Amino acid sequence: MIKRFVAGLGIGLAAGYLLGPTLKCDKISPEKALKEVKKVVSRKYAISGSWIHMIPETIERNNISYTVYRGGLSTTTEEGTKQYEFFVDTKSGTLLDLLAS
Repeated sequence: MIKRFVAGLGIGLAAGYLLGPTLKCDKISPEKALKEVKKVVSRKYAISGSWIHMIPETIERNNISYTVYRGGLSTTTEEGTKQYEFFVDTKSGTLLDLLAS
């Protein structure tokens, strides 16, 4: 009985140690967020430049708070260069807003 308990405890501790960093990290990296935004936006616009803030911030949309990365994109059109600001969710990488500057 005690051997099973000790074995179960050992397995639980090992699993917690190995999975701990994965479970604690509930945010995607800013680099990955920027890559996701560029993938979505490039379907409609030719992107010529981009940037992203590395420090997340909180915004509210429709009475819901989101932790986001703020960034920007430059696009090239026939009329010239156009600037956009975006907000991307830090948990899912979902583009929440794309605003012309």
